[in-house]
Amino acid sequence: MSFARKSLAYSAYVNGYPVCMTDSATPFLKGPDMQIIDSHTHLGNILYPDGRELIYKTNVTKAHISDPVDLSEKLFMRHFGLGKLIYKLSQKSITKAQVARGMTATLENMRNTLDRNRVSYSVCMPIAPYLTFEDLLEAKKHDSRIIPFTSIHFDSEQNVGKKLADDVSNGAMGLKLHPIIQCQPVCGRPTMEALQSFQKQNKPVLVHAGPSSYYWNSEAAMNQPKNGNVSEIIELVRTFPKIQFIIGHAGLFWVNQIRKALHDCENAWVDTSFQPPSEIRKLVKCFGLGKVLYASDWPWGNQGPHIAIVKAACKGDQYMEKRIFSENAGEILGLT
Repeated sequence: MSFARKSLAYSAYVNGYPVCMTDSATPFLKGPDMQIIDSHTHLGNILYPDGRELIYKTNVTKAHISDPVDLSEKLFMRHFGLGKLIYKLSQKSITKAQVARGMTATLENMRNTLDRNRVSYSVCMPIAPYLTFEDLLEAKKHDSRIIPFTSIHFDSEQNVGKKLADDVSNGAMGLKLHPIIQCQPVCGRPTMEALQSFQKQNKPVLVHAGPSSYYWNSEAAMNQPKNGNVSEIIELVRTFPKIQFIIGHAGLFWVNQIRKALHDCENAWVDTSFQPPSEIRKLVKCFGLGKVLYASDWPWGNQGPHIAIVKAACKGDQYMEKRIFSENAGEILGLT
C-alpha cells in the first residue's frame, strides 16, 4: 500500500481562506510515489483558551529567542545519554522556546511546512478545552490534508462517551490524551471511564508520554510533569488491551522504559518525534517495523529534521522508509 498525494488547487474560498479542492472525492489514493504522513502534529494554541483564533492568523513567525531545540534537531536529537540532565539544566530556556514554537501553529504555517517538506497528510491533535475537534474539523475545510483527532473535555457536562462517539461519526480518526496539559492523570477515574467508552469506537489513542513542562515564569505552577510519567502510561496500555495506543514521542528520554515494559504488548505503537536514529532502530527491533510511526510534533518539532532523522535510521532501506513514513500510519488510522 502507498498513498499518492492529491493534486491541490485552491479554487474556492470560505471566510476568505482558500479551500483545497481535489481531482477526486477519494481521500486516499494508491500511487507509486513515497508519501509521508506526519502522525503527530498540532494546529492552533493548545495551551490557552480560545486556541482556535491562532489557526487563522497570518504572517506569524517565531519569536527571536534562544532555542535549544534547534541545536538538538541539528544533532539529530542525539543527546549521548545526557538527555534527562540537559533537559533539567535547560528546562526554563527549553520551555520558553517551546512556547514560542507553539505560537506559530497557524494554518498558513502548516501549509507552508507541508508543502516545503512534501508531507502528504498531517494528523492533528486537539487538546480540549483549549483546542477542540470542532476547531480542527473547521480547519480541514480549508485544507484536506488535515486528519483530525478528538479530545476529552474533562470539565464539560456533556456525556463524554456520546460526545466521543459523535466525533468519530463526524470524522475523528482517533483520540488524543495529554495528561500534563489537561491536568488529568491517565489512570485517574475520569480518563479511565472515558476510555472504557471510547474503546467501542475501534480507533487509536495517542497519549503523550514523558514528563515535560509547558509553562514558565509566573505560570510555572500550572505545570504537572508527573502526569506524564511513563509508569502510568504503561499501566494504561496494559489496562485496555483492546485499544491501539500510540505512545507519543516513544516516551521522550524514558524510551528505554517504554521498550522494556511494552515490547510484548500487541496494542502498543510508538511515534518517532524527538528520538534519534539509534533509538528509532531500537524501537523497530523491539516493537516490529509495523509499529513505528513517523512524527514531528509540529510546530514543537520541525518536520524537515525529523524526516532526515528517520531517513538516517533507515540507512537507505526504502521499504523501511515506506513503512515508517506512511504505511504504518495508514493501517492504524484505517486509511487503506
